[in-house]
Parts: sequence; C-alpha cells; structure tokens
Amino acid sequence: MTLHIGIVACSAEGAALCYRTLCSEAAALLGPHAHPEISLHSLSLADYVHCLERGDLNGVAELMLNSAHKLAAAGADFLICPDNTIHQAFHLVAPRSPRPWQHIAEVVAQAARQQGYRRLGITGTRWLVDSEVYPAALAAHGIDALRPPGAERDTLARIIMDELVNGVFLPDSVARLQAVIAGLQTTGCDAVVLGCTELPLVLSDANSPLPTLDSTRLLARAALARAVGT
Repeated sequence: MTLHIGIVACSAEGAALCYRTLCSEAAALLGPHAHPEISLHSLSLADYVHCLERGDLNGVAELMLNSAHKLAAAGADFLICPDNTIHQAFHLVAPRSPRPWQHIAEVVAQAARQQGYRRLGITGTRWLVDSEVYPAALAAHGIDALRPPGAERDTLARIIMDELVNGVFLPDSVARLQAVIAGLQTTGCDAVVLGCTELPLVLSDANSPLPTLDSTRLLARAALARAVGT
C-alpha cells in the first residue's frame, strides 16, 4: 500500500513541476501509468508574497497550516512543499501540523552529502538567499553554503518573481542566471542549489557552469520513495 502525498503549493510553476515529476517517475517504481494518491492545495501566491514583504513569518506559517489541514482532511499521510522560500516558516509549522513533512532543504542537503559536495552556492529568491534555510540544513551535514553578492541576489529575485513564476522564460535572463552561477564557481563552489522550484525549468547540468541540485525534483523523488516505502 502506498502513502497519500499532500502537496502544499505556493507558486504554480514549481508546484506543477513537482506534481509532474511525482506522476512521471512513479511508473518506474509502480508500473505503467501508476503513481501514489496525490492531493494538492494552493492558496493565492499573492497572500504569501504579502506576508514575505512584511517579514511576517507567522502569517506564512498560518497559510501553510491552512493548506496542511485541508490536505490532512483529504487523507494525505504526509506533506511536502515545493517552495523553498516559505520554508523560512517551517519551524512555526512543524509543531502544529496535522501531518509530518519532508523538508525540501534537508532533502537537498542529504543529496549533496551523498554526492560528496563540500561547498554549495545558493540561488533563489532574495528572501530565500538571505535566510538560513539552506546554510542551516547544509551545515548539519558538514557542507558550506555561499550566497551570491547583493546585486546578484536582486537579479535572481527579479527574474524569479517577475518572469519564472509567471511561466516566462527569456534567453537573456537564463544567461544572467548562468553568470551568477559562474561567479559562485570562481569562489570555490563545487555545485549549486537551484533553491527556487522554478529554476529547474531553465537550468540544469546541461547548461549550468556548476553541477546542479534540483530542489524540485529531489523533493518529488524523496516523496515518492517515502510513499512507496523504498
């Protein structure tokens, strides 16, 4: 018997990629066309953004818990959130959650350790890059984290929030993202965390100056393994 996965969605593109990955990769574990039961709940991204702009992590937590309770009522056995930024509020969510979670940064940190990486560059929204979400998770596995300089954090934020979350993928913006990663490479990073769940839509090992840790797909794969008991 497989477990029922609940997705606490935030931005549409990242949540959609996570859902597609769950469905498409489950067949290798469960057989053609098969995947675990999956429920997804999403409040408005604008509600999350308003809280983030005010630095209101309690508000973010309440939004996440709203979805968590609805997914629990729908029968979800455990929860995932394919959005790195709002994991800043995870410490406020976990103690009050009706169901257990898989933490996206912990999943990425475990993958980084297994692959032998020692120093990771962090990319994502300004809120995420400025936070301790990844530095804390990586430090627990003995891995260093490096943030891009301030101006490059602003570039990441603009491309993510103005373009990627809206399904807009521009070649010039991809080149700017590649330049940010190239800068991290010069500082000794041996891989980069794609710490926005939309970044894997335009970046991968095929076009990144550094090996990538795709937070969206890594989370989906970890959830699949948990759901099928592997």
